[in-house]
Amino acid sequence: MGQLQNSSPDTGQHGDHRPATDCMVMVVLPRHWRGSWWGCLVLFVPFMKNPASALAARPLATLLSLVASSVCAQSLQTPVSLQQTVVTATRLPQTLTESLADVSVLDPSTIERSGAVGLVDVLSRLPGVEFARNGGPGGTTGVFVRGGETRFTAVYIDGVRVDSQSTGGAPWESIPLAQIDRIEVLRGPAAAVYGSDAIAGVIQIFTKKGEGAFSPSLGLSLGRYGTRKLEATASGSVGDIDYSVGLADVKSTGFNATTRTGQNPDVDGMTSQSGNVRLGLKINTAHRVEATALSNKLNSQYDSSTRFADERNLYKLQALGFSWQAQWRDDLNSRLTLTESLNRYETTPLPYLTLTRLRGITLLNEYRMGNASLTAALERKEDWLENAPINQGRSQNALALGYGMRSGAHSLQLNLRHDNDSEFGGKSTGSAAYGHNITPFWRVTASAGTAFRAPTLYQRFSIYGLPSLQPESARNAELALRYTEGSTQVQVVAYRNRVSDLITFVSAPGPCVAGSGSFPGCYGNTAQARYEGVTLSGKHAISGYALRGSLDLQNPQDLTLNKQLPRRAKQHANLGLDKRIGNWLLGAEAQLVGKRFSGAGETLLMGGYALFGLVASSRIAPDWSMVVRIDNLSDKRYETANGYATPGRSAMVGLKWQPQ
Repeated sequence: MGQLQNSSPDTGQHGDHRPATDCMVMVVLPRHWRGSWWGCLVLFVPFMKNPASALAARPLATLLSLVASSVCAQSLQTPVSLQQTVVTATRLPQTLTESLADVSVLDPSTIERSGAVGLVDVLSRLPGVEFARNGGPGGTTGVFVRGGETRFTAVYIDGVRVDSQSTGGAPWESIPLAQIDRIEVLRGPAAAVYGSDAIAGVIQIFTKKGEGAFSPSLGLSLGRYGTRKLEATASGSVGDIDYSVGLADVKSTGFNATTRTGQNPDVDGMTSQSGNVRLGLKINTAHRVEATALSNKLNSQYDSSTRFADERNLYKLQALGFSWQAQWRDDLNSRLTLTESLNRYETTPLPYLTLTRLRGITLLNEYRMGNASLTAALERKEDWLENAPINQGRSQNALALGYGMRSGAHSLQLNLRHDNDSEFGGKSTGSAAYGHNITPFWRVTASAGTAFRAPTLYQRFSIYGLPSLQPESARNAELALRYTEGSTQVQVVAYRNRVSDLITFVSAPGPCVAGSGSFPGCYGNTAQARYEGVTLSGKHAISGYALRGSLDLQNPQDLTLNKQLPRRAKQHANLGLDKRIGNWLLGAEAQLVGKRFSGAGETLLMGGYALFGLVASSRIAPDWSMVVRIDNLSDKRYETANGYATPGRSAMVGLKWQPQ
């Protein structure tokens, strides 16, 4: 059906201010790689056997040497704190330096310079994020945060939850990048804050908020494969009203989505029409209301057989939200949100239709006590699936409590949540995180937490379903060391996340005897998984150059089979270098991915690959800016899903008009 079945067969700061005389960068390595789980080793790049990994090792070693030497060479000066505000970790605003979680932010300029058409192409340049896609940008897509299943990441658009009760996980291919202003990515479980789904992480997507004078913009981008992107936005504020509106039309003639012989050799293109509105009203100094709406229609071609000449995926995504913020006192505030999302997927001419509708209401209260805060949230979620013959819903009611504290060099965050599911009964989750500022520049954090994911309605009630399925459960622990001084940032995070009652697709008879019995397989709580690894990331400015990079060494493993989980690499990395010359900002990028297996049990090997790109951006006139990109510079042939093609060397030129 063109769907990516994720659990079934492969279908789809205090201290000494003296200058540092020497230092050592340490990495915590998982037990199965070297010594004990909490053992430490000096930073290294492992020997890699396949050619692509060997190619990756050289630039990785260079990056890591630069990062380590730059940290060691820096004199300890007064630190410049990172004041960028994030909300994903606790649902409350806090700066990146305050957060005890592993969070990354993609700002508007980074998204614009990416030149990407698909959202996951931008996300995959972040630490800990991989993706698999059936063909081009309109193909069915899965995202793996820290190696976790795509359904293990909770996704929100302006606070509106989006998910599929059919395949499980967000419909990544139908979330329009053109409407996105910024993205926050939280790596690690967050079920004690968000409830079901957040086993591997949370991704929050935000559209633009209006402020200041009226600000319009028009954009046109042209690229290979007949790609064309038209964008128009307007934002601003009038009195106590702020507004933002955006429209986008994206088209691509595409390329042949499949590499398998005997299938339709036609090119598989896509069209997308999207729009968003965000309106806010400041009622008075204590109260504000806001409404958001986003919609996208995606029509993409795909190949699944030789019977039809023009097979298509038809997607419709809507996300509607309303919120009311109240500041009752200086130390007491509340936020009420009402949300609804719709995710509709249809194929033609082979008929298939599935529709997921999610509704939610959340009341979040915060009480501040000096350097500490208490939060209490009441939340209700309602999920509904229409996928003939399924016409089924469920609900979850939850109470979530949180406590956060900062005292001198110490930080603490505690969260506890209880969800009462209409089908499974009660499920409690909790998390605890502690941070200590060793010096003004070095910080160590440690955290542990539990999480769960309720099975989708499709996994329970479809012809492949098993009504007795239970939620998947997870236990996670992680340790991080972070260094921040001026433009230099380095972070090492080691984590282990163990999932029990993992839902997989199994052959009959097995648990299928208790199911419909009509098909030779069904879903079952038949496996255990472990997602563990080390992520190193950093950035540094030197002599007019800005360097950045990340390296992930991970082991996403099916413990039942003792095999590597499909479509995820044990090593992947991103490198970047920017240099400003005159009015132009020039950049070079590299993305390096190790070997993966497309099928369960380490079957269908997919080789590693290295992709290189160039980007140049400039304000060419007072009201005009330009972005030029070349991706896959070496025209590398590679796959993220077995049998599906990926773009070759391609260029994109974007021109934007925005009065200053």
